Parts: sequence; structure tokens; C-alpha cells
Amino acid sequence: MAAFTSIVVQYSSTSSLQSLVPSLEATRDHNSWWGRVRSYRSTGKNSLQQNITRGLTIQNAATKPAKSPAEEDWKVKREYLLEKRVRSVDAKEAFCLQKENNFVILDVRPEAEFKEAHPPDAINVQIYRLIKEWTAWDIARRAAFAFFGIFAGTEENPEFIQSVEAKLDKNAKIIVACSAGGTMKPSQNLPEGQQSRSLIAAYLLVLDGYTNVFHLESGLYSWFKEDLPSVSEE
Repeated sequence: MAAFTSIVVQYSSTSSLQSLVPSLEATRDHNSWWGRVRSYRSTGKNSLQQNITRGLTIQNAATKPAKSPAEEDWKVKREYLLEKRVRSVDAKEAFCLQKENNFVILDVRPEAEFKEAHPPDAINVQIYRLIKEWTAWDIARRAAFAFFGIFAGTEENPEFIQSVEAKLDKNAKIIVACSAGGTMKPSQNLPEGQQSRSLIAAYLLVLDGYTNVFHLESGLYSWFKEDLPSVSEE
């Protein structure tokens, strides 16, 4: 059920801004920062009245949809990926699987990064995209991103699964890749591993019925570091 809220954006302190943006996730991604803001969830008749930046006032009705599968807790996603036996492979194994076993590398990075460099024959479907809409809610989110120095705020790509289905059938052998990769392997510092764009994408794929989904451990950063074949698009 969507929640309706009135948004007023004015001057703000950092603490009040953080209540609008309660969770800012930034991941070091192959010489660039990737940031994603989890949207605030309003409930019942409570109104949201937050100050963000001097001189900007927005007052309108905004809608926040219910939590999407991509926003599910990482612990839940990780358990489901392990249950479905999604396996992580390193760059060299991924290269062999692509060449010898007809695996397709699904690159879920933004299109601009994909064009700079990617494995030959890889398919690009971005899992996050630049914020497109200009509703009161989206403007508030843009301002929140800007406050933290991120001027290209992103949102979940609602057409991700639809775009993948248009290119790959449910029996396709897929290796999902992003820049950093993340991991499902526990460690002392990360007892539940580390979430990433490619692991979120893998989760969405297995939820949608894809049965041969692998994950590129350490991401395309490791692919380029191993000096494996890559191509670029002008």
C-alpha cells in the first residue's frame, strides 16, 4: 500500500536531513563512488516535514510505494541465494565458462560504465538508473543526494527484469557482474558477506524463475585486473 505524504523542503541541519535519508549506502566501485539512498517510509497520517536546503520549498503530495524485492534485507537475500545454490566464480573461471559453456555475462552497471569497458559479448541491463521523475518526492531525494555530494542520484530500475527477459530466456546460463562484486562468503569483519549490485540482481533473477545464475566474485574490477579480454564502445 502506498503511503501519501506532504513534503516541505527548506533550510536544514545535517541531523534533520539524515531523518529524510536514513540510510545512505556508498560502495567503492572501480575508481568511482556508487551511492544509493533508501527512501524514507512514512506511515498512517503522519506528515513528513523536513528541511534540506535554503531557498528551495516544495509542497506537494508524494507517494512512496511498498518495499520492493531489491530493498529486502541483505540477510534474507543472501539466505535465498544460498538456498537456490547461486554460486560465485572468480574472473578466470567466469571467462572459461563464457568461452566453453555458453554462459552469458550480464553486466548490471550503468550504461556509461559499460560503454567504457566490458567483457566481449556481455549484455548490459542496469539495475539502478539515474532518478528520472520530478515529483516532490524525487526532488527531495535529489536534494538529499546533493547534500552528501552525490549529484547523480540513482534509483532502482523498475524495468530491470522486463529488460532481462527480453534478452535472455529462463534457461540461460548467466553470470551477473557489477564493478565491485560483493560476496556471500562470511568473514570476521563481514559475517554475512557484503551486498552488491550484482548480488541484488542475482536475487531478482532467481525470484523471477531463472535457474542458472552465477555471480562474479570481486566484480569486473578483478576481470580488468587479470587483464582478461575487454572491449569499449565510443
